[in-house]
Amino acid sequence: MSGSTVRPYNFIRLLVTSLLGLSGTASGQDSPYAQHLDWLGRQVFQNECRSKPACLTSWNAGEDFPSLGIGHFIWYGAGQQEIFEETFPQLLLFLQQRQIALPTWLQNSTKPDNPWPNRAAFNAAQDDEQMRELRALLLATASLQAEFIISRFSRTEEKIVFSFPSADRSKARRILEGLAAEHPPLGQYALIDYLHFKGSGLNSAERYHDMGWGLKQVITEMLGAEVSLQQFVKAGTAVLDRRISNAPVERRESRWRAGWHSRLQSYLPPAN
Repeated sequence: MSGSTVRPYNFIRLLVTSLLGLSGTASGQDSPYAQHLDWLGRQVFQNECRSKPACLTSWNAGEDFPSLGIGHFIWYGAGQQEIFEETFPQLLLFLQQRQIALPTWLQNSTKPDNPWPNRAAFNAAQDDEQMRELRALLLATASLQAEFIISRFSRTEEKIVFSFPSADRSKARRILEGLAAEHPPLGQYALIDYLHFKGSGLNSAERYHDMGWGLKQVITEMLGAEVSLQQFVKAGTAVLDRRISNAPVERRESRWRAGWHSRLQSYLPPAN
């Protein structure tokens, strides 16, 4: 397929219908859709936090920002500029749109800044009232955080396809659609989780030596390969290993290699 017209498809609908056999989504905490969000939330929470509530408010050693919620959403301080996409303010806006009442101290701005100046101050405040309120909010909204992660994919999928040269767009779309249909729900989970985990790959600032590590780069690795979860994991592993090789020495990214590889392996179906 070439040109400026691309057939749209609703990833959230595909996600739910392929998993549950539904003709649409249902509302309510006991609906199949809500149960699916709970499942996805648990998967992401396990990947990011090993399902530990204390990990909902974390500031990793060697990083200049905290990582919050089941998806470890990044939150910058006032005036802070980094190469990684800041996602926590986006999550707060999403929660407000879902009529979730935020703690008062988070309601003063449309894009609140991280109030802790450094990791030491953040860790020292773990038992303070603000941190307890923040942790309670994040624990109570796990399913909505999963929905937010899905919605980010829905907003990004077409951008990824269009970022390829016209000759490769149909191949990129075939890969995305093929992966989404692989071993439900694992194919959908793999795409959603990798996008959340390492980004779209479209941000020109998220580069080491002018090479990215997002979902676009993984799809690029697969352009000449068969469409399978095994190939997706192989391509993702190569992309992340390349990132580690290109990263500034002071970031010591090799310490995360085993965990990153393990996360990719969670995309595969159990061995027979």
